[in-house]
Amino acid sequence: MQAKATLFIQCIVDGLYPQVGQAMVRVLERLGVSLDYPKDQTCCGQPAFNSGYRQEARKAAERFIRIFESAECIVCPSGSCVSMVRNHYGDLFKNDRRWVVRARRVAERTFEFSEYLVDVLGFTDVGAAFAGRVTYHESCHLMRGIGVSRQPRTLIAHVKGIDFVEMHDADFCCGFGGAFSVKYPDISTAMLSEKVRNIEHSGAEVVVGCDMGCLMNIQGMLNRKKAGVKTMHIAELLDRSH
Repeated sequence: MQAKATLFIQCIVDGLYPQVGQAMVRVLERLGVSLDYPKDQTCCGQPAFNSGYRQEARKAAERFIRIFESAECIVCPSGSCVSMVRNHYGDLFKNDRRWVVRARRVAERTFEFSEYLVDVLGFTDVGAAFAGRVTYHESCHLMRGIGVSRQPRTLIAHVKGIDFVEMHDADFCCGFGGAFSVKYPDISTAMLSEKVRNIEHSGAEVVVGCDMGCLMNIQGMLNRKKAGVKTMHIAELLDRSH
């Protein structure tokens, strides 16, 4: 039976990095997955939730649930957004039994991209190829929020021709955290500086990650330092065939 997936494209990818969504589509289609994309989808509500605006976050969550609750499987190129749906929708609706049941059903069918490839579809090698040294940044919500750590590394390691090296403290935060970097810029910059030092010490040409918020933040400092290192979403890496 052909696998079917409904795409949930996070705001940053939709607005700033559409090539990441396009790469994810090409990878999934190459693997024979039938795709659907609800055009009326909007934000999952995480920015409002993280800033303390629970009522506004609930409105966004209700819309998300209405749009996606008929989906067989929901796939997103962001561990951060998946963490919001899985871990915080239940909290938003904890006093509304009808909505909390609907939220849990949607959460159970929502997966981050690399998690979906490895744990749902059963792929470790998607036929990608890349010649170069790559390291991996482990984003906080992906690892701590939904427990995804092994899956992206497995996929990266199976890319033909790749030189994959682990950076020191790969699981340390890059300092972005959405609203965190705005509220606490000095702390955020210090955290990012440490992350960038570890990237440079790895000797990698490319930093791969699963969340564009992190990668956007990291690329900014790499550019300012003229480090010559590029960031790449895992979907873009897996879309490479030469």
